[in-house]
Amino acid sequence: MDETGVSKFPKPVLGRIPNFVGAEEAARRLVEQVEFQDAEVIKVNPDAPQRDVRMGVLSAGKALVAPSPRLRRGFMLLDPRTISRRSHTEASTIKGFFKYGRFCPLKELPMVDLIVAGSVAVSKDGTRIGKGGGYSEIEYAVLRELGLASEKTPIFTTVHDVQIVDNAPREAHDFTVDVIITPTQVIRIKRKNPQPEGILWEKISPQQLLNMPILLELRKRR
Repeated sequence: MDETGVSKFPKPVLGRIPNFVGAEEAARRLVEQVEFQDAEVIKVNPDAPQRDVRMGVLSAGKALVAPSPRLRRGFMLLDPRTISRRSHTEASTIKGFFKYGRFCPLKELPMVDLIVAGSVAVSKDGTRIGKGGGYSEIEYAVLRELGLASEKTPIFTTVHDVQIVDNAPREAHDFTVDVIITPTQVIRIKRKNPQPEGILWEKISPQQLLNMPILLELRKRR
């Protein structure tokens, strides 16, 4: 992406969810979809290419759920009723999360109607490749554990067209996306496999429990 000139700041994109030329147009296409229009609460990843998606959520008067960096402090909730329209741009950034949002205890998290995930690449059957930390998968699993997302909760991703690949490996903890949105097209995918139902505890390391206290809280609940 760097070599062909379709990546944007921050660079280099290696090790990131890459920002891309046309991210704004992809976000515009996303907010036009019926799932977005019908949703009241939308979870969006905190990466740069989805900033315009987050801004679109707030501008549409919908609640925004965003994970704190590396999920160290769980999830943050941004209520558009408490954020002026002129502040939506700032509020859609990670720095803005801390200024305009609040850390939301698990018991106060709302039901999520739509999930938007960032991707390094995504296959034509909806298999998503992230940057390798597994945070998006854990975030999804936490919502499933809490009953705040279900098998029917739609999952979208916005990417550049060059990020779409023919095939990608998928593991048991990986969710698949239902809709791929690029600056030029909207691709709807028919799921072939069920989504993960929750956290695969055998794959969670002691270090992850230490770094993400919400996992320890969930394990104690069990």
